Amino acid sequence: MRLGIFDNFGFNEMFYMKRIFLLFLLIYSVSYVNGQVLSTIPKGTLLASGDDKVLIVDPKKGNDTTAVIWSWRVSEAKAYLPARYQKLLVPFDECKPIDNNTKILLTSSGGATCIVDVASRKVEFYANTPMAHSAALLPGGFIAVANSTHPKGNSIEIYHRSKSEELLFKDTLYSGHGAVWHHEKNRLFVLGFDDVRCYEFKKENGTVRLQLEYKDTLPENGGHDLSQVDHHRFLITTHHHVFVYNIDKREFTPFDKLDIPHVKSVNYSSHSNHLVYTKAEESWWTFNIYMRNPDRMINLPFLKLYKVRVIY
Repeated sequence: MRLGIFDNFGFNEMFYMKRIFLLFLLIYSVSYVNGQVLSTIPKGTLLASGDDKVLIVDPKKGNDTTAVIWSWRVSEAKAYLPARYQKLLVPFDECKPIDNNTKILLTSSGGATCIVDVASRKVEFYANTPMAHSAALLPGGFIAVANSTHPKGNSIEIYHRSKSEELLFKDTLYSGHGAVWHHEKNRLFVLGFDDVRCYEFKKENGTVRLQLEYKDTLPENGGHDLSQVDHHRFLITTHHHVFVYNIDKREFTPFDKLDIPHVKSVNYSSHSNHLVYTKAEESWWTFNIYMRNPDRMINLPFLKLYKVRVIY
Protein backbone atom coordinates (compact mmCIF):
# COMPACT_ATOMS: atom_id res chain seq x y z
CA MET A 1 0.00 0.00 0.00
CA ARG A 2 1.30 3.46 -0.89
CA LEU A 3 2.26 5.57 2.09
CA GLY A 4 0.68 8.99 2.61
CA ILE A 5 2.91 12.05 2.86
CA PHE A 6 2.76 12.08 6.64
CA ASP A 7 2.75 8.29 7.30
CA ASN A 8 6.45 8.20 8.22
CA PHE A 9 6.18 11.18 10.56
CA GLY A 10 6.02 10.58 14.28
CA PHE A 11 3.74 12.37 16.66
CA ASN A 12 6.36 14.99 17.62
CA GLU A 13 7.07 15.90 14.00
CA MET A 14 3.36 16.32 13.27
CA PHE A 15 2.93 18.42 16.42
CA TYR A 16 5.76 20.81 15.51
CA MET A 17 4.62 21.09 11.89
CA LYS A 18 1.18 22.04 13.10
CA ARG A 19 2.65 24.69 15.38
CA ILE A 20 4.75 26.12 12.55
CA PHE A 21 1.68 26.26 10.30
CA LEU A 22 -0.37 28.03 12.98
CA LEU A 23 2.48 30.48 13.59
CA PHE A 24 2.58 31.27 9.87
CA LEU A 25 -1.16 31.95 9.87
CA LEU A 26 -0.77 34.19 12.91
CA ILE A 27 2.03 36.22 11.32
CA TYR A 28 0.02 36.57 8.10
CA SER A 29 -3.05 37.65 10.03
CA VAL A 30 -1.12 40.24 12.06
CA SER A 31 0.46 41.57 8.87
CA TYR A 32 -2.96 41.93 7.32
CA VAL A 33 -4.50 43.52 10.40
CA ASN A 34 -1.60 45.95 10.66
CA GLY A 35 -2.68 47.40 7.38
CA GLN A 36 -0.16 46.14 4.87
CA VAL A 37 -2.95 46.21 2.27
CA LEU A 38 -4.32 49.67 3.07
CA SER A 39 -4.58 52.02 0.12
CA THR A 40 -6.10 54.95 2.03
CA ILE A 41 -6.19 56.12 5.61
CA PRO A 42 -9.68 55.25 6.92
CA LYS A 43 -11.84 58.06 8.22
CA GLY A 44 -12.14 58.09 11.97
CA THR A 45 -8.62 56.81 12.48
CA LEU A 46 -5.56 58.67 13.77
CA LEU A 47 -2.13 59.37 12.35
CA ALA A 48 0.58 59.26 14.99
CA SER A 49 4.30 59.86 14.60
CA GLY A 50 7.51 59.70 16.59
CA ASP A 51 10.94 58.09 16.58
CA ASP A 52 11.41 56.49 13.13
CA LYS A 53 7.75 55.49 12.65
CA VAL A 54 4.36 56.72 11.55
CA LEU A 55 1.25 54.77 12.55
CA ILE A 56 -2.38 54.57 11.57
CA VAL A 57 -4.36 53.94 14.74
CA ASP A 58 -8.00 52.83 14.91
CA PRO A 59 -9.44 53.76 18.33
CA LYS A 60 -12.32 51.34 17.81
CA LYS A 61 -9.93 48.39 17.94
CA GLY A 62 -8.40 48.98 21.35
CA ASN A 63 -6.55 51.18 23.81
CA ASP A 64 -3.04 49.85 23.16
CA THR A 65 -0.97 48.34 20.35
CA THR A 66 -4.03 46.39 19.19
CA ALA A 67 -5.31 49.70 17.78
CA VAL A 68 -2.41 49.98 15.30
CA ILE A 69 -3.63 48.92 11.85
CA TRP A 70 -0.70 50.19 9.73
CA SER A 71 2.85 51.30 10.38
CA TRP A 72 5.82 52.51 8.37
CA ARG A 73 9.42 53.06 9.43
CA VAL A 74 12.30 54.95 7.88
CA SER A 75 14.37 51.82 7.26
CA GLU A 76 11.82 50.72 4.64
CA ALA A 77 13.09 53.53 2.41
CA LYS A 78 16.74 52.46 2.30
CA ALA A 79 16.49 51.29 -1.31
CA TYR A 80 15.24 54.59 -2.75
CA LEU A 81 16.50 57.35 -0.46
CA PRO A 82 20.03 58.75 -0.10
CA ALA A 83 21.68 57.08 2.88
CA ARG A 84 21.86 60.26 4.96
CA TYR A 85 18.06 60.35 5.22
CA GLN A 86 18.09 57.33 7.54
CA LYS A 87 19.33 59.81 10.14
CA LEU A 88 17.65 62.99 8.88
CA LEU A 89 14.17 61.43 9.08
CA VAL A 90 14.47 60.60 12.79
CA PRO A 91 12.61 61.60 14.88
CA PHE A 92 9.32 62.27 13.12
CA ASP A 93 7.16 65.07 14.45
CA GLU A 94 4.45 66.24 12.02
CA CYS A 95 2.20 63.77 10.17
CA LYS A 96 -0.60 64.97 7.88
CA PRO A 97 -2.88 63.15 5.44
CA ILE A 98 -2.85 64.48 1.87
CA ASP A 99 -4.25 63.48 -1.55
CA ASN A 100 -7.62 62.29 -0.23
CA ASN A 101 -5.96 60.36 2.59
CA THR A 102 -3.82 58.22 0.27
CA LYS A 103 -0.46 59.72 1.26
CA ILE A 104 1.22 61.11 4.36
CA LEU A 105 3.21 64.35 4.59
CA LEU A 106 5.87 63.93 7.28
CA THR A 107 8.46 66.20 8.87
CA SER A 108 11.37 65.29 11.12
CA SER A 109 13.25 67.50 13.54
CA GLY A 110 16.25 65.39 12.54
CA GLY A 111 16.25 67.52 9.38
CA ALA A 112 13.93 66.26 6.65
CA THR A 113 10.49 66.31 5.06
CA CYS A 114 8.97 63.53 2.96
CA ILE A 115 5.80 62.14 1.41
CA VAL A 116 4.95 58.46 1.88
CA ASP A 117 2.36 56.65 -0.25
CA VAL A 118 0.17 54.45 1.96
CA ALA A 119 -0.47 51.71 -0.62
CA SER A 120 3.02 51.31 -2.10
CA ARG A 121 4.84 52.34 1.12
CA LYS A 122 7.30 54.28 -1.03
CA VAL A 123 8.71 57.76 -0.50
CA GLU A 124 7.59 60.07 -3.31
CA PHE A 125 9.30 63.29 -2.18
CA TYR A 126 12.12 64.14 0.19
CA ALA A 127 14.10 67.22 1.17
CA ASN A 128 16.71 68.21 3.72
CA THR A 129 14.80 70.68 5.91
CA PRO A 130 16.75 71.65 9.06
CA MET A 131 14.78 71.05 12.27
CA ALA A 132 11.49 70.75 10.38
CA HIS A 133 8.46 70.76 12.67
CA SER A 134 5.48 71.10 10.33
CA ALA A 135 4.49 71.27 6.68
CA ALA A 136 1.49 72.03 4.50
CA LEU A 137 0.54 71.12 0.96
CA LEU A 138 -0.11 74.20 -1.19
CA PRO A 139 -2.00 74.47 -4.50
CA GLY A 140 -0.18 73.14 -7.56
CA GLY A 141 1.84 70.53 -5.70
CA PHE A 142 3.97 72.95 -3.70
CA ILE A 143 4.98 72.23 -0.10
CA ALA A 144 5.59 74.73 2.70
CA VAL A 145 7.87 73.60 5.52
CA ALA A 146 8.26 75.34 8.89
CA ASN A 147 11.74 74.86 10.37
CA SER A 148 12.59 75.41 14.02
CA THR A 149 15.78 76.46 15.80
CA HIS A 150 18.85 75.37 13.85
CA PRO A 151 21.76 77.31 12.29
CA LYS A 152 20.25 76.58 8.87
CA GLY A 153 16.64 76.56 10.07
CA ASN A 154 14.44 79.24 11.66
CA SER A 155 12.65 79.54 8.36
CA ILE A 156 9.66 78.87 6.15
CA GLU A 157 10.63 77.07 2.92
CA ILE A 158 8.86 76.19 -0.32
CA TYR A 159 9.44 73.06 -2.44
CA HIS A 160 7.58 71.29 -5.23
CA ARG A 161 6.69 67.68 -4.67
CA SER A 162 7.95 66.68 -8.12
CA LYS A 163 11.48 67.96 -7.39
CA SER A 164 13.04 66.45 -4.28
CA GLU A 165 15.61 68.58 -2.49
CA GLU A 166 15.13 71.61 -4.75
CA LEU A 167 14.54 74.65 -2.56
CA LEU A 168 12.41 77.28 -4.34
CA PHE A 169 11.92 79.94 -1.68
CA LYS A 170 13.01 80.70 1.87
CA ASP A 171 12.10 83.36 4.42
CA THR A 172 12.99 83.85 8.08
CA LEU A 173 10.71 82.44 10.78
CA TYR A 174 12.13 82.02 14.25
CA SER A 175 11.31 78.62 15.76
CA GLY A 176 8.88 77.60 13.04
CA HIS A 177 6.44 75.03 14.44
CA GLY A 178 3.22 75.16 12.43
CA ALA A 179 2.03 75.44 8.83
CA VAL A 180 -1.58 75.19 7.60
CA TRP A 181 -3.02 76.05 4.20
CA HIS A 182 -6.46 77.70 4.51
CA HIS A 183 -8.34 76.53 1.41
CA GLU A 184 -11.20 79.03 1.62
CA LYS A 185 -9.00 82.07 2.12
CA ASN A 186 -6.18 80.81 -0.12
CA ARG A 187 -3.65 81.79 2.49
CA LEU A 188 -0.85 80.06 4.36
CA PHE A 189 -0.88 80.41 8.14
CA VAL A 190 2.42 79.80 9.89
CA LEU A 191 3.29 79.56 13.58
CA GLY A 192 6.55 80.80 15.05
CA PHE A 193 7.95 81.28 18.55
CA ASP A 194 5.97 84.41 19.40
CA ASP A 195 3.63 85.10 16.48
CA VAL A 196 1.28 83.62 13.92
CA ARG A 197 1.61 84.85 10.34
CA CYS A 198 -0.60 84.98 7.28
CA TYR A 199 1.06 84.71 3.86
CA GLU A 200 -0.18 85.01 0.31
CA PHE A 201 1.35 82.37 -1.94
CA LYS A 202 2.42 83.93 -5.23
CA LYS A 203 3.56 82.41 -8.53
CA GLU A 204 5.09 84.93 -10.92
CA ASN A 205 7.28 84.55 -14.01
CA GLY A 206 8.18 80.96 -13.21
CA THR A 207 9.08 81.67 -9.59
CA VAL A 208 7.22 81.27 -6.31
CA ARG A 209 7.30 83.30 -3.13
CA LEU A 210 5.41 84.03 0.05
CA GLN A 211 4.24 87.57 0.69
CA LEU A 212 3.55 88.40 4.32
CA GLU A 213 0.12 89.99 4.78
CA TYR A 214 0.10 90.32 8.55
CA LYS A 215 1.27 88.76 11.78
CA ASP A 216 -0.24 88.69 15.26
CA THR A 217 1.73 88.38 18.49
CA LEU A 218 0.87 85.32 20.57
CA PRO A 219 -0.52 85.80 24.10
CA GLU A 220 2.41 83.70 25.32
CA ASN A 221 5.75 82.70 23.82
CA GLY A 222 6.53 79.20 22.66
CA GLY A 223 4.19 78.62 19.73
CA HIS A 224 4.08 74.88 19.25
CA ASP A 225 1.11 73.52 17.32
CA LEU A 226 -1.27 75.03 14.78
CA SER A 227 -4.42 73.19 13.72
CA GLN A 228 -7.57 74.32 11.95
CA VAL A 229 -10.96 73.98 13.64
CA ASP A 230 -13.17 75.50 10.93
CA HIS A 231 -13.19 78.34 8.36
CA HIS A 232 -12.78 80.96 11.08
CA ARG A 233 -10.71 79.42 13.87
CA PHE A 234 -7.39 77.77 14.59
CA LEU A 235 -6.08 76.18 17.75
CA ILE A 236 -2.62 77.27 18.87
CA THR A 237 -0.61 75.65 21.65
CA THR A 238 2.19 77.39 23.54
CA HIS A 239 4.46 76.47 26.45
CA HIS A 240 1.66 76.55 29.02
CA HIS A 241 -1.69 77.08 27.32
CA VAL A 242 -4.00 76.35 24.38
CA PHE A 243 -5.67 79.24 22.57
CA VAL A 244 -8.39 79.73 19.98
CA TYR A 245 -7.25 82.10 17.24
CA ASN A 246 -10.10 83.80 15.37
CA ILE A 247 -8.65 84.72 11.99
CA ASP A 248 -11.51 87.10 11.13
CA LYS A 249 -11.20 89.13 14.32
CA ARG A 250 -7.47 88.34 14.72
CA GLU A 251 -8.10 87.65 18.39
CA PHE A 252 -6.86 85.01 20.83
CA THR A 253 -9.04 83.49 23.55
CA PRO A 254 -8.31 80.62 25.96
CA PHE A 255 -9.50 77.22 24.75
CA ASP A 256 -11.75 76.23 27.64
CA LYS A 257 -11.85 72.55 26.68
CA LEU A 258 -8.12 72.04 27.16
CA ASP A 259 -5.90 74.39 29.13
CA ILE A 260 -2.82 72.42 30.13
CA PRO A 261 0.92 72.95 29.51
CA HIS A 262 3.21 71.29 27.00
CA VAL A 263 0.58 70.23 24.45
CA LYS A 264 2.47 69.00 21.39
CA SER A 265 -0.53 68.52 19.10
CA VAL A 266 -4.25 69.20 19.34
CA ASN A 267 -7.24 68.36 17.10
CA TYR A 268 -10.80 69.51 17.76
CA SER A 269 -14.09 69.01 15.90
CA SER A 270 -16.65 71.68 16.71
CA HIS A 271 -19.38 69.46 15.21
CA SER A 272 -18.80 66.40 17.40
CA ASN A 273 -16.98 68.11 20.30
CA HIS A 274 -14.33 65.41 19.87
CA LEU A 275 -10.85 66.34 21.10
CA VAL A 276 -7.60 64.46 20.45
CA TYR A 277 -4.17 65.57 21.67
CA THR A 278 -0.68 64.65 22.81
CA LYS A 279 1.25 66.29 25.63
CA ALA A 280 4.88 66.03 26.67
CA GLU A 281 5.21 63.65 29.60
CA GLU A 282 8.68 62.14 29.15
CA SER A 283 10.84 65.14 28.22
CA TRP A 284 9.40 66.21 24.83
CA TRP A 285 7.47 63.02 24.05
CA THR A 286 4.69 60.80 25.37
CA PHE A 287 3.56 57.20 25.06
CA ASN A 288 -0.11 58.20 25.09
CA ILE A 289 -2.80 59.62 22.82
CA TYR A 290 -5.54 61.40 24.76
CA MET A 291 -9.16 61.79 23.70
CA ARG A 292 -12.18 63.58 25.15
CA ASN A 293 -15.84 63.12 24.29
CA PRO A 294 -15.58 60.24 24.81
CA ASP A 295 -12.71 60.23 27.29
CA ARG A 296 -10.08 57.65 26.39
CA MET A 297 -6.35 57.05 26.30
CA ILE A 298 -4.39 54.90 23.86
CA ASN A 299 -1.06 53.72 25.22
CA LEU A 300 1.73 52.90 22.75
CA PRO A 301 4.74 52.09 24.94
CA PHE A 302 7.02 51.21 22.02
CA LEU A 303 6.98 54.69 20.47
CA LYS A 304 8.05 58.15 21.65
CA LEU A 305 5.01 59.96 20.28
CA TYR A 306 5.12 63.58 19.26
CA LYS A 307 2.06 64.49 17.20
CA VAL A 308 -1.30 62.95 16.37
CA ARG A 309 -3.75 63.97 13.62
CA VAL A 310 -7.39 62.96 13.18
CA ILE A 311 -8.63 61.67 9.82
CA TYR A 312 -11.98 63.29 9.07
